[in-house]
Amino acid sequence: MPVTVLIGAQWGDEGKGRVADWLAADAQIMARYGGGDNAGHTITVGDEIYKMHLIPAGALREGVINILGHGMVINPQKLLEEFAMLEGRGHPITPDNMLISERAHIITPSHRAIDIAKEAARGDAKIGTTGRGIGPAYTDKVQRSGLQIYHMLDEEAFGDRVEEHIARWNEQLEKIYRSSPLDPKTVASEYTEYARKLKPFITNITLVIQTALEEGERIVCEGAQGTLLDLDLGNYPFVTSSSAGVAGALSGLGFGPQHVDRVVGATKAFSTRVGAGPMPTELHDDYGDRLRGTGENPWDEYGTTTGRARRTGWLDGVALRYAVQVNGFTELVLTKLDILSGFDELKIAVAYEISGKRTEYFPAKLEDLEAATPVYESFTGWDADIMGVTEWDALPAAARDYILKVGEIVGVTVKQATTGPARRDVINL
Repeated sequence: MPVTVLIGAQWGDEGKGRVADWLAADAQIMARYGGGDNAGHTITVGDEIYKMHLIPAGALREGVINILGHGMVINPQKLLEEFAMLEGRGHPITPDNMLISERAHIITPSHRAIDIAKEAARGDAKIGTTGRGIGPAYTDKVQRSGLQIYHMLDEEAFGDRVEEHIARWNEQLEKIYRSSPLDPKTVASEYTEYARKLKPFITNITLVIQTALEEGERIVCEGAQGTLLDLDLGNYPFVTSSSAGVAGALSGLGFGPQHVDRVVGATKAFSTRVGAGPMPTELHDDYGDRLRGTGENPWDEYGTTTGRARRTGWLDGVALRYAVQVNGFTELVLTKLDILSGFDELKIAVAYEISGKRTEYFPAKLEDLEAATPVYESFTGWDADIMGVTEWDALPAAARDYILKVGEIVGVTVKQATTGPARRDVINL
């Protein structure tokens, strides 16, 4: 059973990128299974900081094959920009270490334009999308009218398909949203050039994965966003357009559950969220500002993709317990423990009170989550600066107690905790 699945246990932004980077050290294949360039990973290697949106973390590890799965929607322009960024920093990208599923879907300028127009039309009811065209691309996929990566293999026919696609979406842009249309021929010409450059990387990744499984190679499946943004499992409609949970890995890459032996959940030591939607433990005070940081450091709570300030709050144990249950986590990685240094008191929500009734389960109904008041358990904080601590015994007793309590509340063991942004800043429990 040589498959590890890495999943965000909150609303995304849990620090999955650095966890994926560690897991890639022992992997032969690193495979991204869903989402698009609305996601972002920040990985620190020595003095180098890498911000990636589409490419798996294995690209920073020599000898690892990286796969972009068919559960993804891919903006070819952004992908080629990431190729160039990594190659310019000493990480060659070739068909030997980077593969793209022929079944993945393509994001076009029409998808991005309609995404922005729809969000503007919602007014105060905005969902908080990134404007990267993710939702419209998945809409095309579900409507069976999308462009797939394999269409790029025939450049001439692909150009015609792109023209037809742009013309079709132009009708909506003009008639419904009163937006300027795109030039179909210009876009088709640009995308034909992208096709020429990406053609060598396109393949049947299901066959690659099945062969690797037969040979006993370790595959790490890397997700995007988090469980609470999952299209089916999150608090709809404030969700992403793909399956961010464990089921997304199986369908987005094409293998059966019998191959999975580790399901790793990544969670911050507190809670954050970007965009609209209910967040029961959100703080609107100095504590929330301290958790967020000022934005001066790359690891402060500002989006890798959008730069938006994240909403912050105490750790939501109810939501985290739910993520454990629906994904079957075998272990947790607790990130950003060092950010909690200096707080006299720390809190974890262990239940909600909704309409006068206590519940320990994460509600499906949006109105219930909006009305939820967190029931907190309080813990003594610690003053010591623990950034860079790598030994369990070197942590203050209060920090050790906090880690153990998180595992107790949600019902799964915390196996690692991070104490800083660098690769080495991790404690193995």
